[in-house]
Amino acid sequence: MKPYRTEKTKKEEVREMFDRIAPAYDRLNHTLSFQIDKLWRRRVVRIVRRSSPRRILDVATGTGDLAIALAARIPEAHVLGIDLSEQMLEEARRKVVRRGLDERVLLEEGDAERLALGDGAVDVATVAFGVRNFGDLGTGLQELFRVIRPGGQVVILEFSTPSAPLFRALYRFYSHRVLPVIGGRISKDRQAYEYLPASVDEFPAPARFMELLVKAGFAHCRARSLSGGIARIYTAEKPRL
Repeated sequence: MKPYRTEKTKKEEVREMFDRIAPAYDRLNHTLSFQIDKLWRRRVVRIVRRSSPRRILDVATGTGDLAIALAARIPEAHVLGIDLSEQMLEEARRKVVRRGLDERVLLEEGDAERLALGDGAVDVATVAFGVRNFGDLGTGLQELFRVIRPGGQVVILEFSTPSAPLFRALYRFYSHRVLPVIGGRISKDRQAYEYLPASVDEFPAPARFMELLVKAGFAHCRARSLSGGIARIYTAEKPRL
């Protein structure tokens, strides 16, 4: 689905949406998640650290929260963060400089479906809350597979739908009724915050998403549930040659 339902492509609309909400994005992101998103990113960083990577690609890096956390916690690593939205990247660059990480975190405008990297260029690729914004999910996963070295891994953090009926109902009420009102009022773009829960509803269920990872070439796929199923961390490996 697309945020604004215009004649533009999903990719164009997503870029426009994030350019528009970039100034308020961090404040809203942390507030609307009750700061839990920070804990989820820490879990991602712990998983990535285990393989001691030196070259990390963070796709759909947004305002750089995950790229910064990875660089801060893995001192030997260099992180390349890419995103469609130049305004989100500008927010990220300011944060990177404030943290003194500009020598190890490089931020560039880029397309997840046409990565400007060679085959096997990185040890690990990460995506936090970005895969459901890909214009073509299958193509994006294939590109991630291509640029990861054999034996490397992909780690994806994404929103999900809780399985427990009562919790799912409460979560849906919050995400569909409360979140768009608050997000729209602060960001001045209600459609963006209506798109968020709708895109989560449309995203493949965990089992289906892992099938897509396998179809892209990955092996040893795993899904970890976070906070009662509000989010999940997917991990998968690129088989060694």
